[in-house]
This record gives sequence, C-alpha cells and structure tokens, in this order.
Amino acid sequence: MHTLLKQRILRAFALTEDLVAHLDERALALDLAGLPSNRLAGQLWCVVGARESYARSLRAGQWQGFSCSVSEPRRKEHVAAALTRSRDDITAMDFERMTEAQQAFALDLLEHEIQHHGQLIRYVYANGLKFPPSWTERYTV
Repeated sequence: MHTLLKQRILRAFALTEDLVAHLDERALALDLAGLPSNRLAGQLWCVVGARESYARSLRAGQWQGFSCSVSEPRRKEHVAAALTRSRDDITAMDFERMTEAQQAFALDLLEHEIQHHGQLIRYVYANGLKFPPSWTERYTV
C-alpha cells in the first residue's frame, strides 16, 4: 500500500506540473467570471501550500498548519519551481516506514491535489484553454 500511495501522489503531482508547464503565464490570471472563486493562480497557490504544509505534517506526525512559499502565484516560473521543490520534498520521504497517521496525511494530500484537478478542469474549459496530453489521457478531457 505504501508504494502504491507514493505512486498515486507522484502521478497527481506530475499532472499538476504538466498543466502548469502547458499553460501560458497569462492563464494564471484568469478566473471564473461571476462565480465566488479565486483566480487560477490562487488554485495553484493552494496546491503548493498544501504540498508544503502536508510535508511538514508528515515529518511531524501531526498537523502543523497551512502556509505557502509562493509569493507571486501569477508568475509561472515561481509556481513551477515551487511545485518541483514540493514534489522533491515528498518524494524523498520513506513511505514504507510511515505510521498510520502519516499515511492518513499522505491520503489527505492526494485527495487535496485531485480535488484541485477538478477545479482546474473547470478553469481550463471556462476560459477556452487547452489541456496537455497527460490530462487528456488521464481524465479524457
């Protein structure tokens, strides 16, 4: 189970990173007009923050609070770098030795990332953008 959990987390992370690499930087400023939702950049800020926050909590074995290192979420290079750093941080963890509480945090992180995928799909469709091939293959969008 530990190996499968890590594989699924990394697959979800790769999809997020593919989408960011695929989108033009201007897309990060787009929102869903008339809806109470933050901009696409805000969605990505939350993804990075969750990755960073869950990583701290995984190491500590208990929730450590939410924070995000990305101060300019509309800058594609900043978001992409933070996604890479946060992925590498999680990848370095020993999933085989995780306690049940740590596994629960890892599952929460996976759920959070995937939940944002659903939101990001809405943003891409609503703003007439295109998906990278990895999203078309995984989600048949």
